[in-house]
Amino acid sequence: MIKFRFKSDFWARYLTAALGGILLALAFPKFSIAGLAWIAPGLLLFSALGASPRIAFRAGYFGGFVYYLATLYWLLRIPVTFLPILGWIALAAYLSLFTATWVWLCCRLFPSPLAQEVYPWKSVVVSALANASWLRRTIWAFQCAAGWVALEMVLGRFLSGFPWDFLGVSQYDKLPIIQIAEFTGVYGVSFLIIWFATSLLNTAIQLLQNPANRLVWSREIALPLAVLFALFYFGMHQVRAQLSRPHSRVSIALIQPSIPQTLIWDETENENRFQQLLKLSEDALTNQPDILIWPEASVPNMLRHDQATADAVIDLATRHKVWIILGSDDAERRPGGDTNAPPEIDYYNSAFAVSPQGELAGMYRKRRLVIFGEYVPFVKWLPFLKILSPAGESGFTPGTKPGAFKLGSLDVVASILICFEDTFPHLVREYVNRNIDLLVNLTNNGWFGESAAQWQHAATAVFRAVENRVPLVRCANNGLTCWVDAAGAMHDIYFPGSNNIYKVGYKISEVSFLPSGERRLTFYTRYGDVFGWSCFTLTILALARTRRRTKTLRTHG
Repeated sequence: MIKFRFKSDFWARYLTAALGGILLALAFPKFSIAGLAWIAPGLLLFSALGASPRIAFRAGYFGGFVYYLATLYWLLRIPVTFLPILGWIALAAYLSLFTATWVWLCCRLFPSPLAQEVYPWKSVVVSALANASWLRRTIWAFQCAAGWVALEMVLGRFLSGFPWDFLGVSQYDKLPIIQIAEFTGVYGVSFLIIWFATSLLNTAIQLLQNPANRLVWSREIALPLAVLFALFYFGMHQVRAQLSRPHSRVSIALIQPSIPQTLIWDETENENRFQQLLKLSEDALTNQPDILIWPEASVPNMLRHDQATADAVIDLATRHKVWIILGSDDAERRPGGDTNAPPEIDYYNSAFAVSPQGELAGMYRKRRLVIFGEYVPFVKWLPFLKILSPAGESGFTPGTKPGAFKLGSLDVVASILICFEDTFPHLVREYVNRNIDLLVNLTNNGWFGESAAQWQHAATAVFRAVENRVPLVRCANNGLTCWVDAAGAMHDIYFPGSNNIYKVGYKISEVSFLPSGERRLTFYTRYGDVFGWSCFTLTILALARTRRRTKTLRTHG
């Protein structure tokens, strides 16, 4: 009987976990070796087999820490003094609890057939998994996949949520595979990957246990492979269907000023960067687009409170007869309060629409703010926290509702998202209805220099287009400015004649969208995270069952 206990080899366990974390990081942009995502979770689990729950948790944590340090390295590019390295380590340490909990959870649900191998856990070995029935191993693989999705659901919501680089995002450019997202959200792709990776681990263990039986692998991997092939066929059909449907088109000029974050903070550079923005826009408008879009934080002074800025924007819109969508900070006096005291002001990260007649036709206020970037929690009670953020003591106030800009003369309705709002699946679906033609994301990734952050952000946004079957237009300060069609394909990634996504310039995109009569709401748009919450419920039930079983064994042990 084969037993892999790792008891005499501490480093073997943690090096295996680290390898799993490194391979997982390589699956995401910029490396984008997507196939590694189907292997790496199995290595994380393998590092914990034969261990107590406590050691399994530690192994999962170590592998996760390596993964998050590698994939979030771009936090070190934030141009402030000591915050980057502290934030990088702290965020990686927090997110590693996710992988640690998942590995611990999978070990808790380990399908051992013998009571003495289930409790008190110290004797759990690979052979227990090998000797379990095929049905129990298959159920275990499903439970592991459901557990991963359950934890992603929590990660996307807890403490305002951080839905960055969910496992399914690693497949962002594998269009047939990701079409399932219109029913399950990105979570369905994550489920498939974990199910396959766990089944692959079962296959490896069966081959180790029975090396003479070369066909033993087929029992473990045949079902997930069959499902993957079926979903691939379904996905190919969906991609073709999206391409063959009749489309309307709108011409959009996307301006990418590529302003370093240090200049955005430098008030002495306000006029220079605003003039650069106007010059880029004048050049782009020679192509006579229907819409001109500027990214988040592109306007140095508040559009509604600075006359010179407003005049320049209105002049641009009226001379060229173009709709303008732009990002600008905004401020509003808080109602009520003591009339004898200085007025209390709420500041907002906002977007505006200006019509070809120079009228302010729409306003949206960002709802999901970046913690420590745009607001500091508990700063009123713990004032020292303000040194951790450029937001200082005041920061921004969140908006309260989605914002749809009706571009009447074009018969186009666009829902606006600012910054990383497009990473939240459950938030974005609130912005889509039958009247919405486009999602428009204004973002500023200038915080992170020329790094993988821009690619990872765009890859995550791909799923919002597929989940809701609505094109997504992205206008970024320094990349990745592009648009994503309803099937998830990215267009106009690079500037003409260049493979540099970070440069200063503009792009003219012919964005296609379904006419209102051809549009339908997807299952995900209508019902949300039915799949995700089902996985969450199944995980809780499986843990409850395991807990009852453990109590029974303890009572009779």
